[in-house]
Amino acid sequence: MVAPIAVTIAGSDSSGGAGIQADIKTFSALGVYGACVITALTAQNTRGVALIEAASPAMIAAQMAAVFDDLDVRAVKLGMVGDAAAITVVAEGLALRRLPVVLDPVMVAKSGDRLLAPAALDALRRQLLPHATLLTPNLPEAADLLDCAQATTEAEMTRQGKALRAMGPKAVLMKGGHGAGETCVDLLICADGVTRLTAPRRATRNTHGTGCTLSAAIAAGLAQDWTLPEAVARAHAYLQGAIAAADGLGVGHGAGPVHHFHKVWANG
Repeated sequence: MVAPIAVTIAGSDSSGGAGIQADIKTFSALGVYGACVITALTAQNTRGVALIEAASPAMIAAQMAAVFDDLDVRAVKLGMVGDAAAITVVAEGLALRRLPVVLDPVMVAKSGDRLLAPAALDALRRQLLPHATLLTPNLPEAADLLDCAQATTEAEMTRQGKALRAMGPKAVLMKGGHGAGETCVDLLICADGVTRLTAPRRATRNTHGTGCTLSAAIAAGLAQDWTLPEAVARAHAYLQGAIAAADGLGVGHGAGPVHHFHKVWANG
């Protein structure tokens, strides 16, 4: 057996619920070997982020070269990049390789702490969006990227998704987790139309790392040669299971993580 390989380019979460750690857990749970490029260290837990220390552009470039020059990477998940210098070096590295890229535009942690420097937002738009096979913004992130008000209806989500797609990504997944109502609606916006994915909105505070987990799960699907709609649908179902099982973990005293191994641990 030759394992499919995906790489996550993101920040480290010392509490293990989001970032690099969540991505590699997700890859592993879905049968994909995970490698990583760490863009920043964070001192954080379920209550908040205490400190962020960025990796140097040289270190990011060296990690990318080390991973891509040796491993047969099939897909890339791109998360927290932190600042404009990191964005530039990541974009340069991606330009050398033609791989599926799932871009989760991580800007703010679940605790509300800022993870992307405001000055780097334009660099993210110009340099990274054109590399994305799929962009996966939540509603506040979409509004920041477009410099507009947050969408409150599905029609507005669709319009914003199409506007974001016009900025370079081949497809956009507008995530409705920050919306209202008993049903959470995500919209996959591609060249050939819009696909609606729904799930019941669960009453839990343990949703730390949901965005990281979903984007990593999609990248895992692409690494296994699934079509984009299939990868998104399967990742959506996986995440719903991870959220449903999250309260059983009992990790931390704040917003705990989702249960990445809900299927594996349930079977002993």
